[in-house]
Amino acid sequence: MAVPALAHPHDQPRTLPLREARTRLTQLVAMAELTDTVTVLTRDGDPRPVAAIVPAAAARSAAQARADAERLAAVSAGWARRLDDLHRRGAERHAAELRTVTDALAEVWAELDRRGVLSGDPTLARLRAAHADLLRR
Repeated sequence: MAVPALAHPHDQPRTLPLREARTRLTQLVAMAELTDTVTVLTRDGDPRPVAAIVPAAAARSAAQARADAERLAAVSAGWARRLDDLHRRGAERHAAELRTVTDALAEVWAELDRRGVLSGDPTLARLRAAHADLLRR
């Protein structure tokens, strides 16, 4: 069975020592351009990769991915600041409304105490006990 002339883009990248890549650079660049072949370069005698010859589209997409990630981080940070600001303003508004309700409730209980209405009504005693945590603020 014949081996296809063009490498499949999903094949493993080929590995070449830097010395051989120097002599075949034009061929490797043409292969990257025409067949999307990735060539990993190693130092002579060292199997660890040091560089790669990749198709321009792949390099552009990595740069684009970094740019997109940076843009996404900036946008996310902006939304996080907006949400924090909304949360802070909501908490301040809630605290102000709670103070208003607590002050009004304290005035009502003070007026009831002044009039002596609480003398024996068990319902009012239960209400006062339920409001005790608000009245202590």
